[in-house]
Amino acid sequence: MNKVWAKASAILLVVVSLIFNGTYALAASAASTYIITFQQATLVSNDHVGNDWAIAAQVAGQSISEGNSVKVKAKSGSSIKLYAYAEEQDKIPDVGETTKNVKVSSVSSKGSTVKLRVTVTENRGRYSGHQAVWEFTYKIKKQS
Repeated sequence: MNKVWAKASAILLVVVSLIFNGTYALAASAASTYIITFQQATLVSNDHVGNDWAIAAQVAGQSISEGNSVKVKAKSGSSIKLYAYAEEQDKIPDVGETTKNVKVSSVSSKGSTVKLRVTVTENRGRYSGHQAVWEFTYKIKKQS
């Protein structure tokens, strides 16, 4: 009788463990929706790099324009990838870019502002080595 009881207890323990761990795993993997707005790109400084610029931004691989938003679904332990690109346009363009992975767990309940800095270095001429700095501002908010 003890062997039967021991086997039944072991089976019950495994079943209960699977139920609770399975429930936890389902809850942990549930995705939430985040709204990311590319608020603006600002030329913070320009030490003789140039005056004709092109910029680009992406959120989770999707292109986005200034003032626009995209919705991204993300699981609780994951990150959202932000990308910023600036190009001084002349015969030989000067380019700068950066990325940042923002953990969704770091997004506050009121939303979070994330800033990416892009440095563009002049590559030719008498101002070679001089830099311009752009600041890209994104607002991330969890959708209710």
